[in-house]
Amino acid sequence: MARLPDETVTRIKREVSLVRLAEARGFELKPHGQHYAIHCPFHDDDKTPSLIITPDKNLFHCPACGAKGSPIDWVMKLEGVSMRHALELLANDLPHCASVAESSPPPKVAKRSNQQKLPSVLSGSADHQTALRQVIDYYHETLKASPEALAYLEKRGLKSAELIDTFKLGYANRTLAYRLPPSKRQEGAEIRGRLKAIGLLRESSGHEHFNGCLVAPVMDENGLITEVYGRKLLGKRLRKDCAQHLYLPGPHEGVWNSQAVKQSQEIILCESLIDAMTFWVNGFRHVTTSYGTAGFTDELLALLVESGVEKVLIAYDRDQAGNLAADKLAKKLNDHGMDAYRVLFPKGMDANEYALQVKPAPKSLGLALRKAEWMGNAKNKPQPNAPCVEDSISDETIKAEKEGETLPPLVAKALAAESPVQNTTALDAEIADHEININLAPRHYRIRGLSKNLSYEQLKINLLTQQGEVYHVDTFDLYSAKARAVYIKQAAVELGIPAGEIKADLGKVLLKLEELQDQQIKGTLAKQEKQPAMSEAELKEALALLKAPALLDRLLQDFTRCGVVGEETNKLAGYLAAVSRKLEKPLAVMVQSSSAAGKSSLMEAVLAFMPEEERIQYSAMTGQALFYLGEQDLKNKILAIAEEEGAEQTSYALKLLQSEGEVSIASTGKNAVTGNLETQEYRVEGPVMLFSTTTAIDIDEELMNRCLVLSVDESRAQTQAIHAVQRKRRTLEGLKASKAKKQLIRLHQNAQRLLRPLAVMNPYADRLTFLDDKTRTRRDHEKYLGLIDVIALLHQYQREVKRETWEGETLEYIEVTLDDIATANRLAHEVLGRSLDELPPQTRRLLQLMTDWVAEQCQQENLKQCDHRFSRKDVRAMSGWSDFQVKKHLRRLEELEYVLVHSGSRGKSIVYELLYQGEGEAGESFLMGLLDVRKLQYDDKKEPLEDEKKPSSSPQSVPKKPSKCSSKNAGKPINISANGNPDKKPAKSTSRKNNNASHHTPVLAARSHGLEI
Repeated sequence: MARLPDETVTRIKREVSLVRLAEARGFELKPHGQHYAIHCPFHDDDKTPSLIITPDKNLFHCPACGAKGSPIDWVMKLEGVSMRHALELLANDLPHCASVAESSPPPKVAKRSNQQKLPSVLSGSADHQTALRQVIDYYHETLKASPEALAYLEKRGLKSAELIDTFKLGYANRTLAYRLPPSKRQEGAEIRGRLKAIGLLRESSGHEHFNGCLVAPVMDENGLITEVYGRKLLGKRLRKDCAQHLYLPGPHEGVWNSQAVKQSQEIILCESLIDAMTFWVNGFRHVTTSYGTAGFTDELLALLVESGVEKVLIAYDRDQAGNLAADKLAKKLNDHGMDAYRVLFPKGMDANEYALQVKPAPKSLGLALRKAEWMGNAKNKPQPNAPCVEDSISDETIKAEKEGETLPPLVAKALAAESPVQNTTALDAEIADHEININLAPRHYRIRGLSKNLSYEQLKINLLTQQGEVYHVDTFDLYSAKARAVYIKQAAVELGIPAGEIKADLGKVLLKLEELQDQQIKGTLAKQEKQPAMSEAELKEALALLKAPALLDRLLQDFTRCGVVGEETNKLAGYLAAVSRKLEKPLAVMVQSSSAAGKSSLMEAVLAFMPEEERIQYSAMTGQALFYLGEQDLKNKILAIAEEEGAEQTSYALKLLQSEGEVSIASTGKNAVTGNLETQEYRVEGPVMLFSTTTAIDIDEELMNRCLVLSVDESRAQTQAIHAVQRKRRTLEGLKASKAKKQLIRLHQNAQRLLRPLAVMNPYADRLTFLDDKTRTRRDHEKYLGLIDVIALLHQYQREVKRETWEGETLEYIEVTLDDIATANRLAHEVLGRSLDELPPQTRRLLQLMTDWVAEQCQQENLKQCDHRFSRKDVRAMSGWSDFQVKKHLRRLEELEYVLVHSGSRGKSIVYELLYQGEGEAGESFLMGLLDVRKLQYDDKKEPLEDEKKPSSSPQSVPKKPSKCSSKNAGKPINISANGNPDKKPAKSTSRKNNNASHHTPVLAARSHGLEI
């Protein structure tokens, strides 16, 4: 509810005489010493006058019933009205109520009440439109007399008498009901019913619908009011469930500033009326507004078409909702033959905030209009030498701009964020590093601790009030009414001045600090979200890096130049996983090693190449810490935790975040309005890339399934290499290298900032293979496909960005190449595969015997390996080993997935399939079940690989497609090595020899990157 100024209330208490009010109500005043006594109207059977009126203090008191107070309390009790109503009644009579002199004789008793009533706003016979216009006129006059409303307009840069009068702006301060006949009378009930039907009064409570709002009617050229908009003045101090923007009930009607739309071929379209008025007061009169992002009406569209509007400058807020609405609206305007341009304010800003931050506003708004970006279809797209509205801007826009220089919007925004003293109220404040000084003569106020208040929920400060040589200082929350009252009382005692003066000063200080706090919070958020600007030279260097032919080689070389030796696979896998933050399904990484092996160094090296604004690092996280992050704080970012043990309590939430892409929690909290406990929901959205380290030998199976587990090289040779680097850092060459390291890191961070989150399409996806014998491989397969996608994404500046229109939406994507799959295969062997070293010698010996024997059997029987089956009896006959030995070693090979168990033809017997095909004989890691990249080169029109050809003695022909298993084994993986090593000794199997016989272009291309296929 709006308040009357304190000075008005004080004047009412002082100048409206209680003696005169009592006389006006017909009470007989009897002298009682220096006072007057009357029969008390507040209790029955007061035979002897007991209510005492003290003229010099202008107070009354009845010892019998306890009634007491000022003239305000007299009217409240006697008339049965609220305090605000009483103030309105007394303020209306203030000029006519003179003080009664102490020496005045007792007045004669009045025969009847001569107290004036407030005049009615409405006539009883007014129709709906007339009643609406009369209320708007009343609100209009209320605004002109309201310091609070005028201060709000001044704060928003809209304090213009021309604006107020042209658009009949008003202020609803909850006094309308006092200007209506009593509701108990027929006339009062009829008027209130009419106002409820219009929507100016609430149907249920009868309260003013626009209470506490700046009111702006929407009128047509004939002056008829079709819609009313209300904007709450309290803003962020409202209850959470209280709407800040109000309209009349029912669908929106009318177009604001419709006359300007009809007279101009270029229109500025804003999201809110406050933004539209901001353009209007700064000289851009060809402006109108929709009713929010979803409030572009058919009526407005029809008016634009009928008026022949050619260009629409969409000046919606620069946020997600504004961007989406602008895109949708631009297509609608294009369909009706209008060009659409997007006015680009700094991120997160609207027109009003931008005009307040970047001065002079006419020039900055004009520049924003000139730099608006074209939005539309290729048919009407401007020529390349005129990509924006600048060369075709209307005379109205150019005329509104003022002479002089100004800064580009983004630069001005950055300066505004750095300067906390910009755009403050008229109250002068000297702002230093650690304190703020405000002079309100004869008092001086010093404020410390404002910088710690980064939330609108509190304003805790250290405040010193000084007058002359006397001062009072205390630390308290300025938003706490109780703490504020204590400070005012104690400061008044210390300084020896009335508490009212301190209270008035404190109100001004509060408003000033709120404004500074708001700028501080917005500046902090802008600094957090701000992406460091790149110079033209840095941009070229970053693009050159992303376009390097051997990009992966270059990455590994730069890691080495930064002092990270060895760990080639781990560095590349970690880097690619970090890049996957741009994908819808990012990869996760867990670096495993013993203590002091270098896992943290590896993680820090990878993270250093990522932009600071796109990574969040913690040493540890508590159980529910993840749920209370901002909803968008982790989206497309890297969440790095130093030790997995430090996130043990939040491991469940991390697993969900990785699998589901978001986490939510229902928690008990207090309702800000009712104070009752209620269930509140907190959500954190992904996708997010998780990066962590651990010294644990046994990793949680659930976590391991979701992560790429990288094992640090703990060999003696790696330790020697690390020692060499550590010694080199102490040399002059090492000093130079440390300087170059900073430049390298900045280069890679800039390159990462240029990467776009494009969709990745894999034209070979339906022909790829992967092991499917365990449910765990469902997640491993997704990691494998994710590796392919992120390799393609990293090379986006070396690929064509393809576009396709689907259901009115343009889809952008890049395609995977064979080189991407070759690289992913190599990495999958290393990070998802295993080594033969994990097998005991005897088991490895049996595996080798089985491999050679199965290869010979397949060649003799003209079968593929995935179709060949054998039993333990066959293995005993082939190897000459005992049944106990065969059973023991086959079980071990089965557990490690070298062989696959099948049920026999009779349902009870067991037969086996050999999955292993000779990988890893040189000691390298391998992953079984991946398709050889070379096979993807051959389509139905080309010859198959040599190892797919039938022996010349066979009369049967072989299909030229990549091999598939027979129907009885459908769904089984095609067990062909994707990482054959041409340098190793040829195996006995003809199949394995032929696997390494052909060297095709993708293989050579991959080797040029330092990779083995």
